[in-house]
Amino acid sequence: MRPLAVVLHYRRTASYGLNVLLGALEQELGDECGVEVLTASGIDEALAGTADALRRGFRVLVAWSFYSPEVSTIAAELARFDDLDDLDDLDDLAGAVAPAGEVRHVVGGVHATAEPVATLAMGFDLLVAGEGEEPFVELVRALRDGQPIGADGSAGLWWRDEHGAVHRGPPAPRHPLGRYPAFALRRGRYNPIEITRGCVYGCTFCQTPYVFKARFRHRPVPDVAQHAARLVASGRRDVRFLTPTALSYGSPDESVDLAAVEALLSSVRAATGATARIFFGTFPSEVRPEHVSVEALRLIRRWCDNDNLVIGGQSGSERMLALTNRGHGVSEVERAVRLCVQEGLQPNVDFLFNLPGETAADAAATVELARRLVALGARVHSHTFMALPGTPLRDAPFRPLEPSMREELERLSSQGAAYGSWRRQEQVAAELVSIRPRRPRRRHDG
Repeated sequence: MRPLAVVLHYRRTASYGLNVLLGALEQELGDECGVEVLTASGIDEALAGTADALRRGFRVLVAWSFYSPEVSTIAAELARFDDLDDLDDLDDLAGAVAPAGEVRHVVGGVHATAEPVATLAMGFDLLVAGEGEEPFVELVRALRDGQPIGADGSAGLWWRDEHGAVHRGPPAPRHPLGRYPAFALRRGRYNPIEITRGCVYGCTFCQTPYVFKARFRHRPVPDVAQHAARLVASGRRDVRFLTPTALSYGSPDESVDLAAVEALLSSVRAATGATARIFFGTFPSEVRPEHVSVEALRLIRRWCDNDNLVIGGQSGSERMLALTNRGHGVSEVERAVRLCVQEGLQPNVDFLFNLPGETAADAAATVELARRLVALGARVHSHTFMALPGTPLRDAPFRPLEPSMREELERLSSQGAAYGSWRRQEQVAAELVSIRPRRPRRRHDG
């Protein structure tokens, strides 16, 4: 049996998840695991790495991860693997094309979990749904050892057989967050440290609580500190965190546990030293407005290097906040902004424009709130609603931004009071609806 090579297809928007998978492979299979692991930056490197591995006698597993707005791009990239021998930028690959089954493609991530059947139909052979660390490691182990897919349940795995039929294993187990590393320590593939997975807030536009379930799992403080120390020891100065709601760290529910937050931040500071820069509640995470307090802000100022805080506001309409299950009102957003300014932090407030069911009055209320917050000293981080698979709003129709809303966002942007990719997101929103899988219509008796 030919040996196995794993090609991790890194893309600009898909690195964190692959780093976690690579870290899990390192931890569970070790360096002498009988598998050659290649990291490829972009489609050309992935193709070249696959061709080279085939030349050297390997079977190849190509690992993919992507977000819903990238479906069309990914489909085009996947199709390029069908024509390895026709690429001008690779040397004579006619002999590199492998027999059927010698190259397999496995995909995971949020979109794959939300739309497994449609994702497999794009041409993938295997799919990891939900949390990928254990299923991916077990898949690699099975392929390495020549075991048939599905022989032992294949938890978390979906696959197509030789006839094209789709099969699925049982759901993958959800382990404590510290079970696997937050990135690939041995290979030095670093990213923000995931400190919380899952979210108890079931916002109807967000994929997180529906993919990772509506509960929190937190990475233990010593584990976070160890990751931070390794990151800084590698020569990196900045420590950032990945979490859906930063001030929820250590809490099992909607409450705030500032003692747990301080234990986290003080331990990270002790592990990294005074020269490291710690950022908490900034990209790629945020804080909920009702969690903002003088005590929380002063704790952040004491231990971190933030000069700003990202606050999830989303709408200025009380009705839309209730409809989207946000769990807070407009007054909490205004209060959070005032406190940030008072305590010397620049508030950046996320707004989600063009929500389904939004009336002219709702839109006007959102614009008015944005203006008030800007007058207080905030900046608006503008987003256009996208009907993301796996969410309760996945079937919402596309509608373009109203001209008045577009003009207001342009005006705020020109003043430096707003930023964000809302224009591109509007285009993606239309594309998501155009490629949406057809769902069976419900039958109504009587």
